[in-house]
Amino acid sequence: MTARSALDPFTPDSHDHGRCVATALEQAADVCAARGVRLTDLRRQVLELVWQSHAPVGAYQILEQLAGTRGRVAPPTVYRALEFLAREGLVHRIDRLNAYVGCSSPARPHQAYFLICSACGDAAEFHDPELAATLSRCVERARFRLETATVELAGLCARCSGKAAPADRRVSRDA
Repeated sequence: MTARSALDPFTPDSHDHGRCVATALEQAADVCAARGVRLTDLRRQVLELVWQSHAPVGAYQILEQLAGTRGRVAPPTVYRALEFLAREGLVHRIDRLNAYVGCSSPARPHQAYFLICSACGDAAEFHDPELAATLSRCVERARFRLETATVELAGLCARCSGKAAPADRRVSRDA
């Protein structure tokens, strides 16, 4: 989709967003075809609206945008489309914002980890095998049967904080 690095998972300002959206829609069609589920016109349009920005978008924002092209659409219709997209791993729900963001890796099952910028609203999905392993160990030790997991970290992205944080800077300032 977009060239992101492990050090900065946020989308660069210079990326081709049109291509980013087109790639997400192509991947969604492929994933749905492989799973034997239907990506209806409405579901595809909702997914495209989610991908219009890298900032999470709420159901009522989607509803307003759909009204411009489809006329009046009932809220349950949008919620059903979002539930389908989330169930198929094409979008993730950001719980703290009650909003949705496109999944950067819809073809493979994974836990969703997000950095959410409090200033610009962008959300960056990232993958970290060490974090996944640590969380898995914690779940196993607790003999907990995990159903879903989403890690959401709020703060400022490098653009909004005015400068990139040095690689060796620690999150905790207690030391």
